[in-house]
Amino acid sequence: MAQAAVKRLTSGSLMLGALLAFLPGAMPPRAGLLGAPVLAQSVVDEATTIQVYEQVSPAVVAVNTRNGGGSGSIVDASGLILTNAHVVGRERVVTVRLSDGRSFEGDVVGYGQDRLDLAAVRLRGNPTGLPTVAIAPSNSARVGQSAFAIGSPFGLQGTLTVGIVSRIDPDRNVIQTDAAINPGNSGGPLLNSRGQMIGVNTSIFTTGSNGGSVGIGFAIPTDVVQTFLASVRAGTATAAAPASRASREPTPIALGAAVQGQLNDSSNILPDGSFYNPYVFEGRAGQTITVEMNSQDVDAYLILLAPDRDDFSIQDDDGGGDLNARISVQLPYTGSYLVLANSLAEGEAGSYQLRLNGDQASGSAGPALSGSANLRQQGNLGPGDRTLQDGSFFQEFSFQGQAGQSVRIRLESPDFDTYLMLLDEGRNRIAENDDANPNTTNSEIAARLPRDGVYTVLVNSFGPGERGRFLLTVD
Repeated sequence: MAQAAVKRLTSGSLMLGALLAFLPGAMPPRAGLLGAPVLAQSVVDEATTIQVYEQVSPAVVAVNTRNGGGSGSIVDASGLILTNAHVVGRERVVTVRLSDGRSFEGDVVGYGQDRLDLAAVRLRGNPTGLPTVAIAPSNSARVGQSAFAIGSPFGLQGTLTVGIVSRIDPDRNVIQTDAAINPGNSGGPLLNSRGQMIGVNTSIFTTGSNGGSVGIGFAIPTDVVQTFLASVRAGTATAAAPASRASREPTPIALGAAVQGQLNDSSNILPDGSFYNPYVFEGRAGQTITVEMNSQDVDAYLILLAPDRDDFSIQDDDGGGDLNARISVQLPYTGSYLVLANSLAEGEAGSYQLRLNGDQASGSAGPALSGSANLRQQGNLGPGDRTLQDGSFFQEFSFQGQAGQSVRIRLESPDFDTYLMLLDEGRNRIAENDDANPNTTNSEIAARLPRDGVYTVLVNSFGPGERGRFLLTVD
């Protein structure tokens, strides 16, 4: 196969640096991947941010109840407000404060069905000519695009936070973002750079009692929002408030431990209405861990995340066989990791066993180079591994290198067309290769390391979904 254009290294928001260094003979970057100079780009970003805020903030409101509150968007000039069901709770009348300081009472006129965390409020007093939030076309959100959240975190109305769309989960129909979403942002809009709503902010993952953002927030996408609003306007939306949402904090779990759990109404709820219980453990870079969730009651679903790291997200449904889930991965960072014991479908309840196993990694991020064959790794690439934006699976392996050191990296597989990438500590691409020669699907990189530090090798498949056995050697 002829050498292809550079693949986008985006899993969640795993972004390579804007200025990429290529060795002689390396492939040219895909058009549009390299950004403009940093200074020019920052000016554009600042102007866009200001424009989005000035355009949309007048149409973002604070929604207050007797027990708390959140945010909302005006979606109709006559005073229809879109927010979260958990913001209004079971109250039938709420107080809505506009950005200009005016306050209205509002009647809750509809809830999302099947635990969908949406609600609609109609302002009393027949206001007219209110500013509105435009809604983006369905399925228009893209991983890596800028994301803007406006709301009332901790009661501070009209607050803007900025990030990117970190991940889109088509199976669960949720948008993940690293834009800071905190208590009070719930129900407010997640926006694109045109000032259009791409989702309704609904939940965050947090690791402490303060409930603050750790860079993992979720939004309900516009295809669901449009369907809900159509039912509200047609008068067919349900008037029954959904079950309350829990705020269970992560339970520590140790390597080698097995815990019994229950998914039920006391569990947390994802935007798709499925229950989950969170667990937290400490891992080290280079450590291989395996998480298993077994159940005879629910279709087990596992999610593995790293707080404050929006570039790491792994999910599995049937990796353990039958209704069981299993994730096995080499950890890329030293620090805390979140495990979500989840069910595949909305409202599934029942018991499960969660088990966490792992090796005892050393303090280094990977095997150190010493001169001869220093790293020889056999493995399998496929479901349970992370994916790039093009849908191809990848695994990471790290080694310690020195400035001026020459390395040769080879990736072989009898099952799939291999693709190799070499990154430095800043995730900048040093080199990459698709085919070692035109007559093979194996890959090979020969490079001289530019500096001392930890380097990362990405074992990847050229095409989306390709899987199978591989052998990686670093000399």
